[in-house]
Amino acid sequence: MKFLIIRFSSIGDIVLTSPVIRCLKQQVEGAEIHFITKEKHACLLNSNPYVTKVHLFNDKLSTLLDELEEEGFDYVIDLHQNIRSNRIKSRLKAQAFTFEKLNYKKWLLVNLNINTLPDLHIVDRYLDTLSAFNIKNDNQGLDFFVDKSQPYGFKTWPDDFKSGYVAFVIAGTYYTKCLPVEKVIEICNKIDKPIVLLGGKSEVGNASQISSFSSGRILDLCGKTSLNESAQIIEKSNIVLSNDTGLMHVAAAFKKKILSFWGNTVPALGMYPYQADPASKIMQIEGLKCRPCSKLGYDKCPKKHFKCMLDISTKEVCEWVDANFKIAAD
Repeated sequence: MKFLIIRFSSIGDIVLTSPVIRCLKQQVEGAEIHFITKEKHACLLNSNPYVTKVHLFNDKLSTLLDELEEEGFDYVIDLHQNIRSNRIKSRLKAQAFTFEKLNYKKWLLVNLNINTLPDLHIVDRYLDTLSAFNIKNDNQGLDFFVDKSQPYGFKTWPDDFKSGYVAFVIAGTYYTKCLPVEKVIEICNKIDKPIVLLGGKSEVGNASQISSFSSGRILDLCGKTSLNESAQIIEKSNIVLSNDTGLMHVAAAFKKKILSFWGNTVPALGMYPYQADPASKIMQIEGLKCRPCSKLGYDKCPKKHFKCMLDISTKEVCEWVDANFKIAAD
């Protein structure tokens, strides 16, 4: 049977589809898995041994629709559910199974603080989309397959980083999903461990500020590594500190010990680290009535106090780091 899975973006969302890919391939006899995503996210799928072919979407859908129609798919698994995915399903006319986003229930939680969402991780809800195929969760967690043809050059690192380090993911799509720079600096100054800063080009300025005002051992790699290289750095780390962002899910795929920071978003939305190491911990301010203020995020705190991040205890962060770094390094 020939399957087309649709998930255009983003990093974390695509990593979260990996159990669907694996379970389909392993549990449906003769399954051939195709995946459609944006070109910039192809690296998340190109090395996946369960994927037969990756179809890339840029700006125009018309050419791609012709290509997809020629494949003769038996089934479409729509895990994105938007106008473009609906166009694909309409054109292909294959039997389709569509993920239910539950946007109204998310609206109730964000706007009225009424939680009617199912107590299920989004991965389990993705897998429920495959119920017609009698797919069972194999409980193997997430997958991330590093491109082994592009190994990262750890040999160039300072010697004290080669025996162990903390991977600190300071990236985040929105300001209100990121631990503020001053909090990161405070943590870095209190942690007596080598720290590698990870993020994209958008984090270069913040990373420079963190490095300048931190007295500890900092290796700033923000904007200097590809996703494949960042994944290798996370894989070899002792522990991971991360905002609610894509690399957090990459860390979960490697079963890392993760301390995740939650600001305007909440784990109840169903996208917390999935089957990461049991020592992982979620840091959030409980009982703050303005959380969640968005399912995505803002460029500044709508309430102007940003307590959801500023009130996070750096003492608790350092205690968790001390306890779990030692265990991982043994």
